[in-house]
Amino acid sequence: MKRVLHFFVVIILFLSVLFVNGCVEISEQEHHGMKPNIIIIYADDVGYGDLGVYGSELIPTPNLDRLAAEGIKLTSAYATASTCTPSRYSLLTGEYAFRNQRAQVLQGDAPLLIEPGSHTLPSILAKAGYRTAVVGKWHLGLGDGDLDWNGPIKPGPLEVGFHESFLLPATNDRVPTVYVEGHYVYNLSEYDDPLRVSYSGQIGDLPTGVSHPELLRYGADLQHSGTIVNSISRIGWMDGGQSAWWDDEEMPIVFTDRSKQFIQQNRDIPFFLFLSMHESHVPRLPNPMFLGASGTGLLGDTVVELDWVVGQIIQELEYLGIRENTLLIFTSDNGPIFDDGYDDGAIEHANGHKAAGLFRGGKYAAFEGGTRMPFIASWPAGIEKGIVSDAIFSQVDLLATLAPLAGADLPEGAGPDSRNLLPVLLGQSDEGRDFVVQQGAGNQLYGFRYMDWKLIPAADNRPGWIENKHNSRENPLTTPQVTTSAYLFHLKDDPGETNNLAGEYPEKVRKMAEFFGRILETPERLQEFEALEL
Repeated sequence: MKRVLHFFVVIILFLSVLFVNGCVEISEQEHHGMKPNIIIIYADDVGYGDLGVYGSELIPTPNLDRLAAEGIKLTSAYATASTCTPSRYSLLTGEYAFRNQRAQVLQGDAPLLIEPGSHTLPSILAKAGYRTAVVGKWHLGLGDGDLDWNGPIKPGPLEVGFHESFLLPATNDRVPTVYVEGHYVYNLSEYDDPLRVSYSGQIGDLPTGVSHPELLRYGADLQHSGTIVNSISRIGWMDGGQSAWWDDEEMPIVFTDRSKQFIQQNRDIPFFLFLSMHESHVPRLPNPMFLGASGTGLLGDTVVELDWVVGQIIQELEYLGIRENTLLIFTSDNGPIFDDGYDDGAIEHANGHKAAGLFRGGKYAAFEGGTRMPFIASWPAGIEKGIVSDAIFSQVDLLATLAPLAGADLPEGAGPDSRNLLPVLLGQSDEGRDFVVQQGAGNQLYGFRYMDWKLIPAADNRPGWIENKHNSRENPLTTPQVTTSAYLFHLKDDPGETNNLAGEYPEKVRKMAEFFGRILETPERLQEFEALEL
């Protein structure tokens, strides 16, 4: 009898332990299943053709190639603009940048572009229980004008939904060449060496690219010939604050370590990390371990460096045991450019590399090469392996797409141009957008894709240098002569935009221009527009 009682006691204890452990496991699965971690790795000036998985033969990108093999690769994904500030604004706000007249490429001392307290991707995720952080390039302005870099720097990311921030304030070719952590310049000894910044004229007596060209590792145009830091002259002038100056070569390691730290500290709760890298933006000064790592000079070497960062993040997620339930997205802010102000040998060492792939144009342009981006998403728990999708997707859609994944409700007025394309992101549907807006440099140059048709509307002040620069240097395709008239291309038959059909199909041009005009006037809502019959 005692043996029988003992047996039942053991069974009950065993079942109790099993039940408790099972409940814990189910609880964790339910928690993480509803709230996947979200990481967006945002590249800078990396083109469609810069990655191996998108056709590059000269730049090895094994980590990004693996990411695509383990998830979904989009072939018709777009940044909203072919320059950095507008694209970043759209991604975080779900609003086209042309609706905000200030959303142009900002100087390093510009005030904050996003209205504090407004609905943003990080603020929406934060309200849904996510811990949010931005690490890396910001370039969306800081402060409210007349910024004193030696005191509190706000408003900034912490006022638009991020809990933590560690920033490259603007671009790596602009002053100030310092990091900003939270509301303060990182490692600044302001009492004995205060930091001053100017974009109106030289301040202090530090060497510049104009006064001391012999100190430069490579030359620069006049715009990029301001204060010299790490033997490279920058846009603008700076004085003091040298304890806080960054080391360009260590930047990828600094951003990677900061990202790992955030992931480690928040491994047990849902988190959102916006890791905004600087590669392959000029000035290109990769860490020495990546020099010569590509077959196309410094531009390619910086892309290899970026791929290494991606690999480090993947390894950290795997080490912590949270890779399975982390959605990892990689894309870029705009198309590529070889010569962007520095004589760094990018053109001479291109070795035939087509940074925009088969597409025409690149950074600044309204052609496909300016805004059609590499876009990879991997989530082992939610996306099947090896999916390739040609669904049309825009980065402006990330706000409305990620919110339901995080169990968040979109507040009234949030993301006016953003659409929920979660089935596309998860590889469950090829029904993407009907149309996308592609903003070139400034507010006067646009591309408009509707299904397989692409219109660049007529413009009297279209900057011809933008169109010529990229075709002659980056992607030397046979192209029609630059004109102020409209361009019309059929992308399915002519992805390189070489054959202007505007003269053959004037009615299509008229219909598309009218439809596009309505989008410019009001935030786009799918239900507000009837299908365009072409």
